[in-house]
Amino acid sequence: MSELPTGRLKRALPLAALTGRTAGGAVVAALQGGQRREAARERAAGRYAELLGRSRGVLMKAGQLLSFLSLDPGGSAGSVQEAFSRLQSGAPAMPWAETSAVLTAELDGPLERHFAEFDTEPLAAASIGQVHRARLPGGREVAVKVQYPGIGEAIRADLANVELLTAFLRVRGVLSRGMPAVDTRALIGEIAGRIGEEVDYRAEARHQRRFAAAYAGHPFIRVPAVLPELSTGRVLTTELADGLPWAEATGAAQDLRDRWGEVVFRFLWGSLRELGVAYADPHPGNYLFHPDGSVTFLDFGCVKEFEPDRLAQIVALQRAGAEADAEGVWRASLALGSLREEDGPSPAELHDWMSAQFLPLTAEQPFTYTREHAAALNRRMFSPFGPYGAVLKQLTMPPHTLFHSRMDTGVTAILGALRSTADWAAVLAELDGLRPPATELGELAAGFRAGRA
Repeated sequence: MSELPTGRLKRALPLAALTGRTAGGAVVAALQGGQRREAARERAAGRYAELLGRSRGVLMKAGQLLSFLSLDPGGSAGSVQEAFSRLQSGAPAMPWAETSAVLTAELDGPLERHFAEFDTEPLAAASIGQVHRARLPGGREVAVKVQYPGIGEAIRADLANVELLTAFLRVRGVLSRGMPAVDTRALIGEIAGRIGEEVDYRAEARHQRRFAAAYAGHPFIRVPAVLPELSTGRVLTTELADGLPWAEATGAAQDLRDRWGEVVFRFLWGSLRELGVAYADPHPGNYLFHPDGSVTFLDFGCVKEFEPDRLAQIVALQRAGAEADAEGVWRASLALGSLREEDGPSPAELHDWMSAQFLPLTAEQPFTYTREHAAALNRRMFSPFGPYGAVLKQLTMPPHTLFHSRMDTGVTAILGALRSTADWAAVLAELDGLRPPATELGELAAGFRAGRA
């Protein structure tokens, strides 16, 4: 891996230059029309995916976002997502010599002192570091995440780099016909604001230990344990988890995909309620799926803890939406700071706009998530030129609402790709303590909680 560029202009210029060339090519392709225009869009997506993968940091995180945010389940947008999906599970790997140097420096000595075996080829290479399989002297298999040299400096440059984020927003305009500017700018700002914490693996280890303790022995939610003695600011060692990656899980039998979808739903919304913590990076590369219907959750670098009052407002919004309570949705949105009482939309206008977001909870149950639903939801909720553009202009987007919005977007996209079916209204009511367990998984979770008590 070549040395990462760290200066502000060095980080922004390659992306800006590629965007300019692509935009010019798009004009020519548009004049040629039809298949040539779509082919040009696909080639551009491949070039962007390669550049973002090499750039790491905030840029690669932004590319990962594009890979699973459902915009259009068919046509060129689907090809764009396919090109960017390479950033979920694979990226250019760091050479072994550099990896070994980081490990030796962080662990104060040669690898042989700590590991009986250490695979030189990484299992996965992501935006901040790459993961290797290893075995301890006692035989225990572990996963070791090693941070890329220079990534901290590159990320600090990204976070202060207005030119870079502007260039990335132009990528969105060139590649996507449906992704709204309002939504993109907010999401990119949220990523830029959180990713700085991911550089310190000690913070990620603290988050993961909290989740691992909460779900230790759980019947269908798995979180690998952390080995603190082999973890530092730039090295994170955890139990090794094996399972089906996202690309294989989407081709599994439908009954398994239904079960996996319910597990993801329960983990994300249940953790928010029980722990007061948002697992704020819900892209598919962070999951491993198992034949028994359980799911392993990985990568706890991007986690947001909410104060009790803020958490209550978020839960109140979701509960009001599930009950089609327009006044409740309006009051919760006002409390969250998403609208102004004096010149915001009326309760009926706000609920009419948000009703598509709550459709999986208010439609006839059981409800099936689909890619088509996810794409239609994004077009309806975030298009400034659609029928709800006037409502959007009356809303604000406080930073604390972005985590909940991103989780909801992630759940919709992931469950849509799995085409998961369940009585989601009953499951959520169960998580809110309003009804007894609604499904087999609910019974298992209740037994787990009873055993813990």
